[in-house]
Amino acid sequence: MKKLIALTSLLALGALGMACGDTPTANNTAANAMANANKAAQDAANQISNAMQQVANQANAAANAAKEATNAASDAAKSAANAATDAAKTAANAAANAVNKP
Repeated sequence: MKKLIALTSLLALGALGMACGDTPTANNTAANAMANANKAAQDAANQISNAMQQVANQANAAANAAKEATNAASDAAKSAANAATDAAKTAANAAANAVNKP
């Protein structure tokens, strides 16, 4: 009886081995497909990363341009205020001199 069970088990294992035998072509095809899919996903991720870096660079450039424009406007406003102050002082001095003249 033990010999019959052992023989049956051996035959079952042999059949299983034949059913699940080595199929290198199918395995290689699946492995290649997975490798190609992974490469495509990595390429897409790299392209997205590059695009996001370009967006960040453009945002930094825009921020820098806005900062420069703000500084230029501030400088112009200060110059105008100084010119107005100088003109007011000159006018005040001229009026004071006119009043004080005999």
